[in-house]
Amino acid sequence: MLFFPSCSRSVVEDRSSKVLDICTVMGGGITNQDLAFSSKSMDPSKLKKRLYQVWKGRNKFLCGGRLIFGPDAASLYLSTFLIAAPALTFCIKMLFMIPKVSPIYGHVVLIVGLIITVLALSFLFMTSSSNPGIVPRNSRPPDLDEILNASSASMEWVGNAAPDVKLPRTKDIFINGHSVKVKFCDTCLLYRPPRASHCSICNNCVQRFDHHCPWVGQCIGVRNYRCFFLFITSTTTLCIYVFTFSLLNLLGQPGSFLHAMSTDVVSVVLICYCFIAVWFVGGLSVFHFYLMSTNQTTYENFRYRYEKKENPYSRGILKNLREILCSKVPVSLVNFREWVIEEDDASMRSMSMSHRFGSINSKGKFDLEMGGILGKDATFQVDYGGIDESLKKTRNDNANFDPLFFPDDQDAESTHSNEQRTVEDGRTEEDSNCGSS
Repeated sequence: MLFFPSCSRSVVEDRSSKVLDICTVMGGGITNQDLAFSSKSMDPSKLKKRLYQVWKGRNKFLCGGRLIFGPDAASLYLSTFLIAAPALTFCIKMLFMIPKVSPIYGHVVLIVGLIITVLALSFLFMTSSSNPGIVPRNSRPPDLDEILNASSASMEWVGNAAPDVKLPRTKDIFINGHSVKVKFCDTCLLYRPPRASHCSICNNCVQRFDHHCPWVGQCIGVRNYRCFFLFITSTTTLCIYVFTFSLLNLLGQPGSFLHAMSTDVVSVVLICYCFIAVWFVGGLSVFHFYLMSTNQTTYENFRYRYEKKENPYSRGILKNLREILCSKVPVSLVNFREWVIEEDDASMRSMSMSHRFGSINSKGKFDLEMGGILGKDATFQVDYGGIDESLKKTRNDNANFDPLFFPDDQDAESTHSNEQRTVEDGRTEEDSNCGSS
Protein backbone atom coordinates (compact mmCIF):
# COMPACT_ATOMS: atom_id res chain seq x y z
CA MET A 1 0.00 0.00 0.00
CA LEU A 2 1.24 3.48 -0.85
CA PHE A 3 0.95 6.26 1.71
CA PHE A 4 0.57 9.89 0.63
CA PRO A 5 1.47 12.24 3.46
CA SER A 6 0.33 15.87 3.47
CA CYS A 7 3.47 17.11 1.73
CA SER A 8 3.08 14.66 -1.12
CA ARG A 9 -0.61 15.42 -1.40
CA SER A 10 0.18 19.10 -1.98
CA VAL A 11 2.65 18.10 -4.67
CA VAL A 12 0.01 15.95 -6.34
CA GLU A 13 -2.44 18.82 -6.25
CA ASP A 14 0.17 21.16 -7.76
CA ARG A 15 0.86 18.68 -10.51
CA SER A 16 -2.83 18.10 -11.22
CA SER A 17 -3.40 21.86 -11.40
CA LYS A 18 -0.61 22.12 -13.98
CA VAL A 19 -2.19 19.39 -16.07
CA LEU A 20 -5.55 21.16 -15.81
CA ASP A 21 -3.99 24.42 -17.04
CA ILE A 22 -2.41 22.61 -19.97
CA CYS A 23 -5.69 20.95 -20.88
CA THR A 24 -7.30 24.38 -20.84
CA VAL A 25 -4.72 25.67 -23.32
CA MET A 26 -5.14 22.68 -25.63
CA GLY A 27 -8.91 22.59 -25.40
CA GLY A 28 -10.17 26.07 -26.12
CA GLY A 29 -7.26 28.46 -25.95
CA ILE A 30 -6.31 30.78 -23.15
CA THR A 31 -9.32 32.42 -21.56
CA ASN A 32 -9.57 35.47 -19.38
CA GLN A 33 -10.32 33.26 -16.41
CA ASP A 34 -6.84 31.75 -16.70
CA LEU A 35 -5.31 35.15 -16.08
CA ALA A 36 -7.80 36.34 -13.45
CA PHE A 37 -7.23 36.04 -9.76
CA SER A 38 -9.61 34.31 -7.42
CA SER A 39 -11.56 36.74 -5.26
CA LYS A 40 -11.14 34.44 -2.26
CA SER A 41 -7.35 34.67 -2.33
CA MET A 42 -7.13 38.42 -2.86
CA ASP A 43 -7.16 41.37 -0.55
CA PRO A 44 -10.76 42.70 -0.38
CA SER A 45 -9.46 46.22 -0.94
CA LYS A 46 -8.20 45.19 -4.37
CA LEU A 47 -11.70 44.21 -5.43
CA LYS A 48 -12.94 47.78 -4.99
CA LYS A 49 -10.99 49.37 -7.82
CA ARG A 50 -12.50 51.05 -10.81
CA LEU A 51 -10.89 50.65 -14.19
CA TYR A 52 -9.62 54.23 -14.35
CA GLN A 53 -7.72 53.68 -11.08
CA VAL A 54 -5.66 50.82 -12.54
CA TRP A 55 -5.53 51.99 -16.17
CA LYS A 56 -2.04 51.59 -17.65
CA GLY A 57 -2.26 54.64 -19.89
CA ARG A 58 -0.96 58.07 -18.91
CA ASN A 59 -4.37 59.72 -18.77
CA LYS A 60 -5.60 61.82 -15.87
CA PHE A 61 -9.11 61.23 -14.56
CA LEU A 62 -11.49 63.49 -12.66
CA CYS A 63 -14.98 63.08 -11.21
CA GLY A 64 -14.64 59.35 -10.67
CA GLY A 65 -13.42 58.59 -14.19
CA ARG A 66 -16.13 60.60 -15.94
CA LEU A 67 -13.65 63.18 -17.24
CA ILE A 68 -10.60 61.91 -19.13
CA PHE A 69 -7.64 64.18 -19.77
CA GLY A 70 -4.27 63.64 -21.36
CA PRO A 71 -0.98 63.64 -19.46
CA ASP A 72 -0.29 67.23 -20.58
CA ALA A 73 -3.68 68.56 -19.47
CA ALA A 74 -1.95 71.50 -17.77
CA SER A 75 -1.71 73.15 -21.19
CA LEU A 76 -5.48 73.58 -20.93
CA TYR A 77 -4.89 76.51 -18.54
CA LEU A 78 -2.66 78.25 -21.07
CA SER A 79 -5.14 77.75 -23.91
CA THR A 80 -7.98 79.04 -21.73
CA PHE A 81 -6.00 82.14 -20.84
CA LEU A 82 -5.02 82.85 -24.46
CA ILE A 83 -8.70 82.73 -25.47
CA ALA A 84 -10.46 84.21 -22.46
CA ALA A 85 -8.08 87.10 -21.69
CA PRO A 86 -8.45 89.03 -24.97
CA ALA A 87 -12.12 88.12 -25.30
CA LEU A 88 -13.04 89.35 -21.82
CA THR A 89 -10.92 92.46 -22.34
CA PHE A 90 -12.93 93.23 -25.47
CA CYS A 91 -16.24 92.62 -23.69
CA ILE A 92 -15.28 94.87 -20.76
CA LYS A 93 -14.23 97.61 -23.18
CA MET A 94 -17.56 97.31 -25.01
CA LEU A 95 -19.38 97.51 -21.69
CA PHE A 96 -17.77 100.91 -20.97
CA MET A 97 -18.43 102.08 -24.54
CA ILE A 98 -22.20 101.48 -24.37
CA PRO A 99 -22.98 105.04 -23.11
CA LYS A 100 -20.89 106.50 -25.96
CA VAL A 101 -22.53 104.49 -28.76
CA SER A 102 -26.02 103.28 -29.56
CA PRO A 103 -27.33 101.15 -26.65
CA ILE A 104 -28.68 98.50 -29.00
CA TYR A 105 -25.39 98.31 -30.90
CA GLY A 106 -23.31 98.15 -27.71
CA HIS A 107 -25.46 95.47 -26.04
CA VAL A 108 -25.65 93.30 -29.16
CA VAL A 109 -21.89 93.40 -29.74
CA LEU A 110 -21.26 92.63 -26.06
CA ILE A 111 -23.71 89.72 -25.84
CA VAL A 112 -22.58 88.12 -29.11
CA GLY A 113 -18.95 88.40 -28.03
CA LEU A 114 -19.74 86.69 -24.73
CA ILE A 115 -21.65 83.90 -26.48
CA ILE A 116 -18.81 83.15 -28.90
CA THR A 117 -16.31 83.20 -26.02
CA VAL A 118 -18.37 80.76 -23.96
CA LEU A 119 -18.79 78.47 -26.98
CA ALA A 120 -15.07 78.45 -27.72
CA LEU A 121 -14.16 77.65 -24.11
CA SER A 122 -16.90 75.01 -23.87
CA PHE A 123 -15.70 73.19 -26.99
CA LEU A 124 -12.14 73.42 -25.66
CA PHE A 125 -13.15 71.78 -22.38
CA MET A 126 -15.29 69.15 -24.13
CA THR A 127 -12.43 68.23 -26.44
CA SER A 128 -9.92 67.99 -23.64
CA SER A 129 -12.06 66.07 -21.13
CA SER A 130 -13.70 63.47 -23.38
CA ASN A 131 -12.62 60.00 -24.36
CA PRO A 132 -11.07 60.34 -27.84
CA GLY A 133 -11.82 56.70 -28.68
CA ILE A 134 -9.40 54.67 -26.58
CA VAL A 135 -9.15 51.03 -27.65
CA PRO A 136 -9.28 48.48 -24.80
CA ARG A 137 -5.86 46.93 -24.31
CA ASN A 138 -5.17 43.26 -23.76
CA SER A 139 -3.32 41.78 -20.80
CA ARG A 140 -1.89 39.00 -22.97
CA PRO A 141 -1.12 38.37 -26.65
CA PRO A 142 -3.87 37.11 -29.01
CA ASP A 143 -5.08 33.54 -28.68
CA LEU A 144 -3.61 30.68 -30.64
CA ASP A 145 -6.64 30.39 -32.94
CA GLU A 146 -6.39 34.07 -33.82
CA ILE A 147 -2.74 33.69 -34.70
CA LEU A 148 -3.42 30.66 -36.88
CA ASN A 149 -6.12 32.53 -38.79
CA ALA A 150 -4.02 35.68 -39.16
CA SER A 151 -2.94 36.64 -42.65
CA SER A 152 0.28 38.57 -43.08
CA ALA A 153 1.54 40.28 -46.17
CA SER A 154 5.12 39.78 -45.03
CA MET A 155 7.04 37.27 -42.97
CA GLU A 156 8.09 39.88 -40.43
CA TRP A 157 7.30 38.75 -36.92
CA VAL A 158 6.66 40.67 -33.74
CA GLY A 159 8.73 39.56 -30.75
CA ASN A 160 8.65 42.60 -28.49
CA ALA A 161 5.42 41.97 -26.62
CA ALA A 162 6.78 39.00 -24.69
CA PRO A 163 10.10 37.17 -24.82
CA ASP A 164 8.68 34.02 -26.36
CA VAL A 165 5.85 35.43 -28.46
CA LYS A 166 6.14 35.69 -32.22
CA LEU A 167 3.21 37.22 -34.08
CA PRO A 168 2.72 38.53 -37.61
CA ARG A 169 3.54 42.22 -37.80
CA THR A 170 0.54 43.04 -40.02
CA LYS A 171 -2.80 41.59 -41.07
CA ASP A 172 -4.75 42.35 -44.23
CA ILE A 173 -8.45 43.28 -44.06
CA PHE A 174 -10.80 44.53 -46.77
CA ILE A 175 -12.68 47.85 -46.51
CA ASN A 176 -14.95 48.93 -49.35
CA GLY A 177 -13.17 46.48 -51.64
CA HIS A 178 -9.69 47.78 -50.75
CA SER A 179 -7.04 45.83 -48.90
CA VAL A 180 -5.92 47.66 -45.74
CA LYS A 181 -3.11 46.60 -43.45
CA VAL A 182 -3.58 46.70 -39.70
CA LYS A 183 -0.54 46.55 -37.45
CA PHE A 184 0.09 44.78 -34.20
CA CYS A 185 0.62 47.06 -31.18
CA ASP A 186 3.40 45.81 -28.92
CA THR A 187 2.12 47.89 -25.99
CA CYS A 188 -1.61 47.14 -26.12
CA LEU A 189 -1.04 43.54 -27.37
CA LEU A 190 -3.67 43.75 -30.09
CA TYR A 191 -4.10 44.31 -33.80
CA ARG A 192 -5.19 47.92 -34.12
CA PRO A 193 -8.58 48.63 -35.71
CA PRO A 194 -8.49 50.33 -39.11
CA ARG A 195 -7.40 53.99 -38.90
CA ALA A 196 -6.30 53.53 -35.29
CA SER A 197 -2.84 54.38 -34.07
CA HIS A 198 -0.93 54.31 -30.80
CA CYS A 199 -0.28 57.67 -29.18
CA SER A 200 3.14 57.67 -27.54
CA ILE A 201 2.17 60.58 -25.28
CA CYS A 202 -1.02 59.09 -23.83
CA ASN A 203 0.20 55.48 -24.27
CA ASN A 204 -3.13 54.38 -25.76
CA CYS A 205 -4.37 53.11 -29.09
CA VAL A 206 -7.01 55.55 -30.35
CA GLN A 207 -9.74 54.93 -32.93
CA ARG A 208 -9.47 57.09 -36.06
CA PHE A 209 -6.41 58.75 -34.58
CA ASP A 210 -5.92 62.25 -35.97
CA HIS A 211 -3.14 63.72 -33.82
CA HIS A 212 -2.26 64.61 -30.25
CA CYS A 213 -3.01 68.30 -29.77
CA PRO A 214 -0.72 69.98 -27.21
CA TRP A 215 -3.09 72.97 -26.93
CA VAL A 216 -5.93 70.88 -25.56
CA GLY A 217 -3.68 68.28 -23.91
CA GLN A 218 -5.57 65.37 -25.42
CA CYS A 219 -5.58 63.00 -28.37
CA ILE A 220 -7.96 63.84 -31.19
CA GLY A 221 -9.84 60.75 -32.29
CA VAL A 222 -13.19 59.49 -33.49
CA ARG A 223 -15.13 60.61 -30.39
CA ASN A 224 -13.86 64.17 -29.92
CA TYR A 225 -12.90 65.22 -33.45
CA ARG A 226 -16.20 67.06 -33.96
CA CYS A 227 -15.70 69.05 -30.76
CA PHE A 228 -12.15 69.82 -31.80
CA PHE A 229 -13.29 71.14 -35.17
CA LEU A 230 -15.99 73.25 -33.52
CA PHE A 231 -13.39 74.54 -31.07
CA ILE A 232 -10.98 75.78 -33.74
CA THR A 233 -13.77 77.23 -35.91
CA SER A 234 -15.37 79.05 -32.96
CA THR A 235 -11.95 80.38 -31.93
CA THR A 236 -11.38 81.56 -35.49
CA THR A 237 -14.77 83.26 -35.45
CA LEU A 238 -13.94 84.90 -32.12
CA CYS A 239 -10.64 86.25 -33.49
CA ILE A 240 -12.34 87.71 -36.56
CA TYR A 241 -15.14 89.15 -34.41
CA VAL A 242 -12.82 90.89 -31.93
CA PHE A 243 -10.53 92.11 -34.73
CA THR A 244 -13.43 93.55 -36.72
CA PHE A 245 -15.18 95.48 -33.94
CA SER A 246 -11.92 96.65 -32.40
CA LEU A 247 -11.01 98.14 -35.77
CA LEU A 248 -14.48 99.72 -36.03
CA ASN A 249 -13.99 101.27 -32.61
CA LEU A 250 -10.78 102.94 -33.85
CA LEU A 251 -12.37 104.11 -37.08
CA GLY A 252 -15.39 105.53 -35.23
CA GLN A 253 -13.35 107.84 -33.05
CA PRO A 254 -13.00 111.50 -34.06
CA GLY A 255 -9.73 112.75 -35.47
CA SER A 256 -7.11 110.96 -37.49
CA PHE A 257 -6.48 107.24 -37.36
CA LEU A 258 -3.06 107.68 -35.77
CA HIS A 259 -4.55 109.87 -33.08
CA ALA A 260 -7.20 107.24 -32.39
CA MET A 261 -4.52 104.57 -32.09
CA SER A 262 -2.60 106.65 -29.58
CA THR A 263 -5.67 107.20 -27.41
CA ASP A 264 -7.12 103.66 -27.65
CA VAL A 265 -4.18 101.36 -26.97
CA VAL A 266 -6.41 98.45 -25.89
CA SER A 267 -8.06 98.23 -29.32
CA VAL A 268 -4.65 98.35 -31.01
CA VAL A 269 -3.36 95.47 -28.88
CA LEU A 270 -6.51 93.42 -29.57
CA ILE A 271 -6.19 94.03 -33.32
CA CYS A 272 -2.56 92.92 -33.40
CA TYR A 273 -3.21 89.89 -31.20
CA CYS A 274 -6.21 88.69 -33.23
CA PHE A 275 -4.43 89.31 -36.54
CA ILE A 276 -1.62 86.97 -35.49
CA ALA A 277 -3.88 84.36 -33.92
CA VAL A 278 -6.31 84.13 -36.83
CA TRP A 279 -3.57 82.88 -39.14
CA PHE A 280 -2.93 79.97 -36.82
CA VAL A 281 -6.47 78.88 -35.88
CA GLY A 282 -7.89 80.00 -39.23
CA GLY A 283 -5.35 77.99 -41.20
CA LEU A 284 -6.02 75.03 -38.93
CA SER A 285 -9.76 75.33 -39.56
CA VAL A 286 -9.33 75.41 -43.33
CA PHE A 287 -6.97 72.44 -43.24
CA HIS A 288 -9.33 70.31 -41.17
CA PHE A 289 -12.28 71.25 -43.36
CA TYR A 290 -10.27 69.87 -46.28
CA LEU A 291 -9.54 66.70 -44.30
CA MET A 292 -13.23 66.24 -43.49
CA SER A 293 -14.32 66.75 -47.09
CA THR A 294 -11.86 64.07 -48.24
CA ASN A 295 -12.39 61.80 -45.19
CA GLN A 296 -8.78 61.84 -44.05
CA THR A 297 -7.02 62.31 -40.76
CA THR A 298 -3.96 64.41 -40.11
CA TYR A 299 -1.98 61.23 -39.48
CA GLU A 300 -3.12 59.70 -42.78
CA ASN A 301 -2.52 62.90 -44.72
CA PHE A 302 1.11 63.12 -43.67
CA ARG A 303 1.73 59.35 -43.63
CA TYR A 304 -0.07 57.85 -46.62
CA ARG A 305 -0.74 60.70 -49.07
CA TYR A 306 -4.04 59.52 -50.49
CA GLU A 307 -3.76 61.84 -53.50
CA LYS A 308 -1.24 59.33 -54.87
CA LYS A 309 -3.64 56.42 -54.38
CA GLU A 310 -7.36 55.94 -53.86
CA ASN A 311 -8.74 56.64 -50.40
CA PRO A 312 -10.77 53.59 -49.30
CA TYR A 313 -12.77 55.65 -46.77
CA SER A 314 -13.92 58.56 -48.96
CA ARG A 315 -17.58 58.48 -50.06
CA GLY A 316 -17.94 61.94 -51.59
CA ILE A 317 -17.76 65.42 -50.09
CA LEU A 318 -21.32 65.63 -48.76
CA LYS A 319 -21.32 62.15 -47.23
CA ASN A 320 -17.91 62.73 -45.74
CA LEU A 321 -19.03 65.97 -44.08
CA ARG A 322 -22.23 64.33 -42.87
CA GLU A 323 -20.24 61.47 -41.36
CA ILE A 324 -18.20 63.88 -39.23
CA LEU A 325 -20.66 66.64 -38.40
CA CYS A 326 -24.08 64.95 -38.38
CA SER A 327 -23.50 61.38 -37.23
CA LYS A 328 -23.84 60.05 -33.68
CA VAL A 329 -20.76 59.95 -31.54
CA PRO A 330 -19.58 56.32 -31.31
CA VAL A 331 -20.04 54.58 -28.00
CA SER A 332 -16.92 54.38 -25.86
CA LEU A 333 -15.24 50.99 -26.02
CA VAL A 334 -13.88 51.37 -22.48
CA ASN A 335 -16.03 51.89 -19.40
CA PHE A 336 -13.57 53.49 -17.03
CA ARG A 337 -16.05 53.38 -14.15
CA GLU A 338 -16.60 49.64 -14.12
CA TRP A 339 -15.36 47.59 -11.19
CA VAL A 340 -12.34 45.46 -11.94
CA ILE A 341 -9.91 43.23 -10.06
CA GLU A 342 -6.57 44.87 -9.53
CA GLU A 343 -3.86 42.58 -10.81
CA ASP A 344 -0.27 42.79 -9.65
CA ASP A 345 2.22 43.21 -12.48
CA ALA A 346 4.49 40.45 -11.15
CA SER A 347 1.58 38.04 -10.79
CA MET A 348 0.29 38.94 -14.22
CA ARG A 349 3.68 38.22 -15.76
CA SER A 350 3.97 34.85 -14.03
CA MET A 351 0.43 33.89 -14.99
CA SER A 352 0.85 34.95 -18.60
CA MET A 353 4.25 33.26 -18.89
CA SER A 354 2.73 29.98 -17.77
CA HIS A 355 0.51 30.10 -20.85
CA ARG A 356 2.80 31.90 -23.25
CA PHE A 357 3.56 30.86 -26.80
CA GLY A 358 6.93 29.91 -28.10
CA SER A 359 8.48 30.86 -31.38
CA ILE A 360 6.74 30.62 -34.74
CA ASN A 361 8.91 29.67 -37.65
CA SER A 362 8.21 30.27 -41.30
CA LYS A 363 6.49 26.87 -41.58
CA GLY A 364 3.90 27.87 -39.03
CA LYS A 365 5.03 25.59 -36.21
CA PHE A 366 4.30 26.61 -32.66
CA ASP A 367 6.23 25.66 -29.51
CA LEU A 368 4.59 25.88 -26.12
CA GLU A 369 6.54 26.10 -22.88
CA MET A 370 4.45 23.44 -21.18
CA GLY A 371 3.40 21.53 -24.25
CA GLY A 372 4.11 21.67 -27.95
CA ILE A 373 2.14 21.63 -31.16
CA LEU A 374 4.57 20.82 -33.92
CA GLY A 375 3.10 20.36 -37.31
CA LYS A 376 0.44 17.68 -37.48
CA ASP A 377 1.80 15.58 -34.61
CA ALA A 378 0.56 17.24 -31.47
CA THR A 379 3.05 16.35 -28.79
CA PHE A 380 2.18 17.32 -25.28
CA GLN A 381 5.07 17.50 -22.85
CA VAL A 382 4.55 18.51 -19.26
CA ASP A 383 7.32 20.21 -17.31
CA TYR A 384 7.34 19.20 -13.66
CA GLY A 385 10.52 21.04 -12.83
CA GLY A 386 8.65 23.37 -10.51
CA ILE A 387 7.69 20.47 -8.25
CA ASP A 388 11.27 19.58 -7.41
CA GLU A 389 11.72 22.59 -5.17
CA SER A 390 8.75 21.66 -3.01
CA LEU A 391 9.95 18.05 -2.79
CA LYS A 392 13.41 19.16 -1.71
CA LYS A 393 11.93 21.32 1.02
CA THR A 394 9.71 18.55 2.35
CA ARG A 395 12.59 16.04 2.18
CA ASN A 396 14.40 17.96 4.92
CA ASP A 397 11.44 17.38 7.24
CA ASN A 398 12.04 13.58 7.19
CA ALA A 399 8.62 12.98 5.69
CA ASN A 400 7.55 9.82 3.94
CA PHE A 401 7.52 10.23 0.21
CA ASP A 402 5.47 8.66 -2.45
CA PRO A 403 7.84 6.35 -4.38
CA LEU A 404 6.34 7.63 -7.62
CA PHE A 405 7.75 11.12 -6.96
CA PHE A 406 11.48 10.86 -6.27
CA PRO A 407 13.64 13.96 -6.10
CA ASP A 408 16.56 14.21 -8.41
CA ASP A 409 19.13 13.20 -5.80
CA GLN A 410 17.11 10.16 -4.75
CA ASP A 411 16.85 9.08 -8.36
CA ALA A 412 20.60 9.48 -8.67
CA GLU A 413 21.25 7.41 -5.54
CA SER A 414 18.89 4.67 -6.68
CA THR A 415 20.46 4.62 -10.14
CA HIS A 416 23.95 4.50 -8.63
CA SER A 417 23.05 1.55 -6.39
CA ASN A 418 21.53 -0.31 -9.33
CA GLU A 419 24.71 0.23 -11.33
CA GLN A 420 26.86 -1.11 -8.46
CA ARG A 421 24.61 -4.14 -8.13
CA THR A 422 24.89 -4.80 -11.87
CA VAL A 423 28.69 -4.54 -11.77
CA GLU A 424 28.90 -6.93 -8.81
CA ASP A 425 26.62 -9.42 -10.56
CA GLY A 426 28.83 -9.20 -13.65
CA ARG A 427 31.99 -9.88 -11.63
CA THR A 428 30.37 -12.84 -9.86
CA GLU A 429 29.36 -14.30 -13.19
CA GLU A 430 32.91 -13.90 -14.55
CA ASP A 431 34.42 -15.55 -11.45
CA SER A 432 32.06 -18.49 -11.78
CA ASN A 433 32.94 -18.91 -15.45
CA CYS A 434 36.68 -18.87 -14.65
CA GLY A 435 36.21 -21.44 -11.92
CA SER A 436 34.30 -23.77 -14.20
CA SER A 437 36.96 -23.48 -16.86
